[in-house]
Amino acid sequence: MFETITQSLTDFWQTLDSTRVLMLVLGGLAVSITAMEGLAIARRHRSNKAYDWRAFWTTVRINGWRLVVEAIPMGAVLGASLPLGAWMYEHRFWTVPMDTWWGWVAMFFTTEFFYYWMHRAGHRIRWYWASHQVHHSGNQYNLAAAFRQSITGKITGAFVFFAPQCLLGFPPEVVLFSYAMNLVYQFWIHTDLVPKLGWLEGILNTPSAHRVHHAANVEYLDANYGGTILLFDRLFGTYVPEKDDVPIRYGLVKQVTTYSAIKICLHEWFSIGRDVLRARSLKDALGYVFMPPGWAPDGRGLTTEQLRAHMKALTGSATGVPPEALLDGKLAAVVAAEKGGGAAAGAVNPSHVPAR
Repeated sequence: MFETITQSLTDFWQTLDSTRVLMLVLGGLAVSITAMEGLAIARRHRSNKAYDWRAFWTTVRINGWRLVVEAIPMGAVLGASLPLGAWMYEHRFWTVPMDTWWGWVAMFFTTEFFYYWMHRAGHRIRWYWASHQVHHSGNQYNLAAAFRQSITGKITGAFVFFAPQCLLGFPPEVVLFSYAMNLVYQFWIHTDLVPKLGWLEGILNTPSAHRVHHAANVEYLDANYGGTILLFDRLFGTYVPEKDDVPIRYGLVKQVTTYSAIKICLHEWFSIGRDVLRARSLKDALGYVFMPPGWAPDGRGLTTEQLRAHMKALTGSATGVPPEALLDGKLAAVVAAEKGGGAAAGAVNPSHVPAR
């Protein structure tokens, strides 16, 4: 009987490709470390309520669904991005020698550059946000957020952002490895337990910098996109330091309250579908898919810019967390006090407010 069990396990591992084996190993390790963090937080506050264990198990289930999805043959979008990278490498401008130190330095900075733009697109283009919002859906900031990832990445095909790296002379397999290492680094920064790290702030992507990135406060939205360093955030004006006197509210602007893994992964896709079906023109339909989250053709949505304009009109400062009434389109009396103001003026159509 023991030999039968051993043979079954051997057969199981042989049926898995290297990607899924790596996901299983890293996933198991991440779950273990994350659970220990949860126990530490609960002990620190002397209450199990200090840590949302239901959200933790939701994240575990999301990753279970990811394993299922990874077993499905590549979809058309991702299936195009990998051959595109291979084609670009065949037509590369030059070859970067990966047996030199400077080759790996160049790889690091180019990976970071393309990661920055992929991540920025994940927040500024609704098509990519539909997948990326899963990562921001947790209402607590802890290590569980690091591996709460979408199951629809194959549909969005965000990896296409790295294909030009192959045109610059980096082998596709090295690009994949470099991207994976970038993600591995980011695991430890998803915690509220580590304070600011002095002179490293603004240079490296630290827990403090990434807390800003996961905040729902309007002054913090769409900031700090870097993976390991914040060089490109500084170059392109998206770096925002954490302020000591600003309490952070984590999660999506309109918080997710469900613990259903499937709903968290797919609700924004259904929202896009509803908006597209309601669109009055092809232009509007494309806008619902490729404009920023919260966009609406009548100007009554809630993009990041509109949220800030509303908060400035309501409170005198483009800061803070938008009230639920505003997000639900029920703030008519208060919105009337905005005294005009372009896109910020007027009632908000709640049908145009995706989970932002």
